[in-house]
Amino acid sequence: MLKTTVSLGVLCLTAGTAFAACGIEGTGSVRILSNDFEALRLVNTTASECAADGVTVAANATAEHKNLQVPALSINPAEYTVAVVANNSIVPLLNDDLIRPLDDLVAKYGAALQPNQLIKIDGKTMAIAFMGNAQHLFYRKDILDKAGIAEPKSYEEILAAAEKIKADGLMDYPLAASDKPGWDLAAEFVNTYLGTSGEFFAPGSAELAIDNEDGLKTLENMKALTAYMDPDYLTFDANGIQAEYKAGNVAMMVQWGSLAGDMLAGEGAAEGVVANTVLTSAPTIAGGTTPAVALWWDGFTIAKNISDEDAAASFQAMVHGISPEMVAANPTVATWLVAGFEPGPTAVGVIATANAGARAYPMQPYMGLLHTALSAELAEFMAGTEDAATALADVKAAYDTAAKEGGYL
Repeated sequence: MLKTTVSLGVLCLTAGTAFAACGIEGTGSVRILSNDFEALRLVNTTASECAADGVTVAANATAEHKNLQVPALSINPAEYTVAVVANNSIVPLLNDDLIRPLDDLVAKYGAALQPNQLIKIDGKTMAIAFMGNAQHLFYRKDILDKAGIAEPKSYEEILAAAEKIKADGLMDYPLAASDKPGWDLAAEFVNTYLGTSGEFFAPGSAELAIDNEDGLKTLENMKALTAYMDPDYLTFDANGIQAEYKAGNVAMMVQWGSLAGDMLAGEGAAEGVVANTVLTSAPTIAGGTTPAVALWWDGFTIAKNISDEDAAASFQAMVHGISPEMVAANPTVATWLVAGFEPGPTAVGVIATANAGARAYPMQPYMGLLHTALSAELAEFMAGTEDAATALADVKAAYDTAAKEGGYL
């Protein structure tokens, strides 16, 4: 199993040495591949300030980055010099030996990086983390107050609150979740299962271990929530539930902390939504004490199949892209893991979730196979055409086939 030294339990960092203006030593080509959301677009734009005589910078921010990264970094020279990754998306790059250790570049150009930004695999720095993320509870205090409900701490309390809100005629569909079949629906299962404190795999093995009471409990909770959601709940991803919440149609949702800035900025929100929104820790489940979500980090890696000159230029550009000056100018865009970051209102939910003991998204090399199996096999259960036991059996069958093909079983 892969181990990382990053700690997302400590998100409030002290001030450090400021980075100087971008002035890359040497020449090179910087080609960035990343996901497409506000914080990463900001990092890419800041890194592009390093373009100069002898240095070119280009970025491709796309939701398809996970599908592109392995083939793009497998060719020689790699199509991209930088792959921006998270807990899960770094694993295929490690498995195929497509990214390089960064310790020499850290020593030369990373003096202002914080120790908890260095993602170490087998003792080598393989990525530089620059932001933490987690899904957590967003709720409308005004709606809960009208229903006489205190802040919910568990999914059981959320379900009870939704029943009261609906019974009182305050909202028809007080809940929302990212249940769109595919990656989002699989992530909902992973989040909820983490709250049971169960393990996804047998100890020291790739053998799947979710076909049990914890797995059944997870699916039953996910389905129970849908009784209080828009009937088209299987069409909603994170952006979809954000829009519903902003429109004033939802009282509670577990949503990404990286979208808290957009929420509190209030663009397009109905009157009273932003003023009454509270961000707090993710809920627990079934009497447990662990938040039912995964902790994530986002960071950058440097491709192996590129020249040392391009690697050095790319590392320097990305260090500039995540500089304390950029963070100080944009403190509400993310929960930054960068020197000098002072958490504001948009970060409180992620920090509360981390401090409550949320577990990190697993980094086993076969976790991606499970996520894919969950993506493909849960829709029928969520639509009500299959029972929970059958859904788990289908997931296991799909996972076992992929894991055998991958040589893990």
